[in-house]
Amino acid sequence: MTIHIKNLDEAKSRVESMLASRERVILGIVGAPGAGKSTLARLLSEAFSDGIPGIGEPVDHFAAWVPMDGYHLADVELRRLGRLQRKGAIDTFDARGYRSLLNRIHAGEDGVIYAPMFERDLEQPLAGAIPVFPWTRLVVTEGNYLLDETDAWKDVRAAMTEVWYVDVDDELRHERLVERHIQFGKKPEQARAWVMEVDEVNARRIAACRDRADATVSLPPLDL
Repeated sequence: MTIHIKNLDEAKSRVESMLASRERVILGIVGAPGAGKSTLARLLSEAFSDGIPGIGEPVDHFAAWVPMDGYHLADVELRRLGRLQRKGAIDTFDARGYRSLLNRIHAGEDGVIYAPMFERDLEQPLAGAIPVFPWTRLVVTEGNYLLDETDAWKDVRAAMTEVWYVDVDDELRHERLVERHIQFGKKPEQARAWVMEVDEVNARRIAACRDRADATVSLPPLDL
């Protein structure tokens, strides 16, 4: 049975339970574009940044936030492939690279493991930006296709402890997306067209996989 998480406190409690029984937890957060995945990932990684609140001494880098968006193909490559106008679709990511990173983190590879981030101001990936230390016990990763079963994506799920699906009202999600696209340079009419013609195509694919999630998360809008 899929668990339903209704607020941030419940989310933190579930993370604490997983940490109590595992040396390292890799939590995946999935959902349609604009659902609030990045915000939830940030809130959880910040909540556990120094360890489990109230238990033990603070530990630097106890938690790490490793977004799937760091594996966006760069615009120069998307232009070569003719996919720039579909940026965000499943074939505009380096799925094998992302799978390899998660496998290394899951296996507890010696030394620091460096992950890429996605630089929003540049709208480009940035290599080697996020360190995952040997003592990092919580790794939160979020993205659109964590539950997809095509190609390399089908192996991504096996590296994660749990995957949570973030559920949100479509109207609110669309509003967030339009605002985001305007913020990063699109005109309002271009932003609305992108949401309906690109983002929503991806959203339908993501929603078709939601039954594979371990939990659904429906946080109040103010929490996100």
